[in-house]
Amino acid sequence: MGTRFASDRGLTSRMVVTMFLLGLLYVVFVGVLIALGVRALTVLVVAGVLLLVQYFLSDRIALFAMHGREVSPQEAPELHGVIDRLCAMADMPKPRVAIADSDVPNAFATGRNQKNAVVCVTTGILRRLEPQELEGVLAHELSHVAHRDVAVMTIASFLGIVAGLMTRVALYTGLGGRRDNQGGLPVGLIIMLVSVVVYAVSFLLTRALSRYRELAADRAGALLTQRPSALASALTKVTGDMARIPTRDLRDAEPFNAFYFAPALAGGATLAALFSTHPSLERRLGQLAAISKQLGRG
Repeated sequence: MGTRFASDRGLTSRMVVTMFLLGLLYVVFVGVLIALGVRALTVLVVAGVLLLVQYFLSDRIALFAMHGREVSPQEAPELHGVIDRLCAMADMPKPRVAIADSDVPNAFATGRNQKNAVVCVTTGILRRLEPQELEGVLAHELSHVAHRDVAVMTIASFLGIVAGLMTRVALYTGLGGRRDNQGGLPVGLIIMLVSVVVYAVSFLLTRALSRYRELAADRAGALLTQRPSALASALTKVTGDMARIPTRDLRDAEPFNAFYFAPALAGGATLAALFSTHPSLERRLGQLAAISKQLGRG
């Protein structure tokens, strides 16, 4: 289902390459398990069920985890009005609209496709942003839905789930003490080491894709609204206000950073760019400044 959001071949190619590499890694991982004589079928079935649940119920799970609730046009007329206008501009179906009662200024979109999408904003971001700034943030989130990168990120997390489950199986079953036929290292230790490597590689691949998808969403949202400066202002304001949020609230929100408009990081966090879910603020603002120059406006 096409939209008027600017197409992004870079994002598409990165999603395809990432899924291919993760699939290749998955095949190698299963091959190692079979070579070790592990009956991994049960674990793979459990992981597959978890993937299906996450894929088909991602919108409900995210709303439940963030304590968000769907709101009607009567409850939030201004918010619905902005989303109605953006969806008309983008020629896309209107997603469900939700609000999470949290002072952390943020927003996210989730759902496996445009028909099952939901866009959620926090009360904190509604209080802080001007109407044009909020429009820029919502255009960013709607572009995630249009580009289908939410569904891709959900599927991409599958291998990490499998690796994590296999590590737990090795730790909490008899595999840990059983040695291979040559009397070498315990099978459980081998499985755990392979699982850790697989998890690390899949983690890095999905984080790299996550950073690019945020840049793609910034670009598509700014081009749709033709107001890159409004999105830049929202980014600056939201990122700056994160420092004023209690550390406990930020830590509670950190597990959802991959979905957020801007990462919620507790004070003193010095995560390397390699492990970040989002590109740096400077890079995002630099891209928006370049778009402003192209459009001939601030």
